[in-house]
Amino acid sequence: MAKCIMVQGTMSGSGKSLLVTALCRIFTQDGYKVAPFKSQNMALNSYITNDGKEMGRAQVAQAQAACKEPDARMNPILLKPTSDVGSQVIVNGEVYGQYKAKDYFRIKKSFIPDILKAYNSLADENDIIVIEGAGSPAEINLKSDDIVNMGLAKLVDAPVILVGDIDPGGVFAQLFGTVGLLEDDEKARIKGMVINKFRGDIDILKPGIKMIEEKTNLPVVGTIPYTNVDIDDEDSLSGRLNTTSHDRPIDIAIIRLPKISNFTDFAPLEEHPMLGVRYVSRVSELGNPDMIIIPGSKSTMTDLLWMRQNGLEAQIQKLCYMNTEYVANHIQPLILGVCGGYQMLGNMISDPEGAESGGDMRGMGLLPIDTVFASNKTQTRVTAVVNNESAFVDGQSIEKSKEKPIEITGYEIHMGKSHISEKEKLNDSNKIHPFAKLSDGRDDGLVYGNVYGTYLHGLFDNGELVKYFAEILMNRKGIDASQIEVMDRDKYRNEQYNILADVVRQNMDIDKLYEIMGIDR
Repeated sequence: MAKCIMVQGTMSGSGKSLLVTALCRIFTQDGYKVAPFKSQNMALNSYITNDGKEMGRAQVAQAQAACKEPDARMNPILLKPTSDVGSQVIVNGEVYGQYKAKDYFRIKKSFIPDILKAYNSLADENDIIVIEGAGSPAEINLKSDDIVNMGLAKLVDAPVILVGDIDPGGVFAQLFGTVGLLEDDEKARIKGMVINKFRGDIDILKPGIKMIEEKTNLPVVGTIPYTNVDIDDEDSLSGRLNTTSHDRPIDIAIIRLPKISNFTDFAPLEEHPMLGVRYVSRVSELGNPDMIIIPGSKSTMTDLLWMRQNGLEAQIQKLCYMNTEYVANHIQPLILGVCGGYQMLGNMISDPEGAESGGDMRGMGLLPIDTVFASNKTQTRVTAVVNNESAFVDGQSIEKSKEKPIEITGYEIHMGKSHISEKEKLNDSNKIHPFAKLSDGRDDGLVYGNVYGTYLHGLFDNGELVKYFAEILMNRKGIDASQIEVMDRDKYRNEQYNILADVVRQNMDIDKLYEIMGIDR
């Protein structure tokens, strides 16, 4: 049976996920078989495993850091918020149901057998389990039904490391207050504290460390400096979403939808030296970008209504087709919709079964498709070949037939199917092309003029597709794209995990962690 250690935080955003990722890589480097575990995760960034199960992206990154294939057992419960008071509940990788918060809290303890089964099976296969908590263990209104912090620590007998975030200030109050609100048996589980995201001179911090150790009777086992690493973010607390400007020649504007999901799809674009990515939520922020991306959404109809009400829909339509000055100068932006964004670009969205808001809603009218929602959810991994034989840009077909096909591996997570209307198919058949051909023979998505749509998440993990779009965008602006190499995404990702692990190893007492777990090195 595996040894374990649990990372809990003084609050959301304290850096638990990244610390767990670092420890997974460090213990793996040291020769152990390691798996991450988070009993309950709330996030809109999710992933489909090889066996068709859905799990949170944070545990995917942690699994990759541990050189393991992502497995839904690492995240047996995933909550995907659909409103301020409700979530879709995923258990063991499958949709369990839609619940308001108060209703979920009444039943969540019934999932303890699922949690323990997942944990124990991972523990049988590994040497070390690195467990991540959620939020804070000192949420006194939630403690009686806790299944993710001290409640879980008790179930699996896990020693705990408590992480505080010094960046916003008040880290000593965070640590002292959290420990002070715990019961005696819970305090006894905490074996050390970590101060995270430190900037400055450690000597200035030392008197505070000495005092907090005296007041809590707990050691500070690490002071981790603020580190810039490019690792997939878990949820809407991500600083990535606050990027509103850049200094690169190609401008890509991603619409920051209220219920944005799987924005990690676009992280590979940021790695290209010529592509600048920023997030916008108002018309005044949009400007005249070279490319506009409408990402996935957990509430497609609600987020489309939000764009309609704040003017972003009309401005995107204007930039795409309606402004003759832009058309004359051939500088309409490329438009890409992914998953929910693809659905929004169509003519009509229908929800006869009430999977979302119910009823019908007019789409943006930029792709000749209609979408019908259904209660059953599509969640599958796919391989596909992107249709790159021609790129229809600025009203002209740019032949790409000499290039090798772009093969990608991605996944679908959606509750609806989209189809081309027969009228559009007859009228514009020469302008309509599928975005990709799936390995099972199905077509995915659509290319129509300057507008692209696809259901595929993870589409840019293959650097060839990043290069394809970058070349189109650079050629339109007269920038030589011939010297840009394709990035090896797996190599880059592993470099980032190693950078993070090196920083944590240098600034944390790893030998003490082994001692806490009862592992004799």
